[in-house]
Amino acid sequence: MCRGLEALPITCLERAKELKALFGSLLHMSDHSFSGKPKKSEKLRLNVDEPLKWKESFEKLLSSQNGLCLFRAFLISEFSEENIAFYLACEEYRETKPSKLVIKAKKIYDEFIGSDAPREVNLDHVTKAITKENMEQPSQSCFNLAQAKIYNLMEKDCYPRFLKSSTYLELNRKSKTG
Repeated sequence: MCRGLEALPITCLERAKELKALFGSLLHMSDHSFSGKPKKSEKLRLNVDEPLKWKESFEKLLSSQNGLCLFRAFLISEFSEENIAFYLACEEYRETKPSKLVIKAKKIYDEFIGSDAPREVNLDHVTKAITKENMEQPSQSCFNLAQAKIYNLMEKDCYPRFLKSSTYLELNRKSKTG
């Protein structure tokens, strides 16, 4: 259900270009700066062992700031960035103050789950129905089932493709030789 690049918000396209440039420059850094001795002008610091750890588990990839950023750039390139955006929105939602739950829950639901959601995630009918029912009295756990489904989807589908992507393989190769 791809509507083409023109359907994406300008900010999304700009962010994708920024991430592509960021990781393009990361892959072209000299061996010295890649080995964990960054130059003062570099903002991104990558531990030489970090890309190797990302292959150990999806959880290790997501727990790494650099891994998450690279995975998100990969999802943008595959036009499925809404999955990680939804997952992260749910993580942030759990930390929401009770007084703000209703407003934030509606925002997440409208953006990712509702029938006309602009960034609709791929959920089965039952999960959508349960989540909609949870919206009647939002709690910090009202998105748990939907988030778990999207996590499993990313872990079983997107994560293996990410590990086979040219960007990850090149970064992994440089970390082994760096």
